[in-house]
Amino acid sequence: MALIIARDGPTCVWCARPFDTRLVRPTTEHLVPRIKGGPSWMENEVAACRRCNNERGHRSLGEFADECEGLGRSPDVARVIAALEALQTAIAERGGQRRARPYIAGQLRRLRRR
Repeated sequence: MALIIARDGPTCVWCARPFDTRLVRPTTEHLVPRIKGGPSWMENEVAACRRCNNERGHRSLGEFADECEGLGRSPDVARVIAALEALQTAIAERGGQRRARPYIAGQLRRLRRR
């Protein structure tokens, strides 16, 4: 988790709250859920607070970003897009992850249209 926080910064990707050790505990969240073929790679994870990670569940990235904005939160869509692009590159280099590829492409299209 420390590597992901060092890469992504000390705030939640969905609500922008800064992490601390008491109230806003950091977690790592899969961009592409395992159920949709997402790998257990560092490139498939972003730093999110426990609240946002639990609330997202299996909703799509675009759907949850819209919901966060509706709740007055400030999702860092640029950071999510950058992480998805890094995951897409990692999959192209390592191969496999056939089920995750269309999900990533669809989410990138949706998030870029925002």
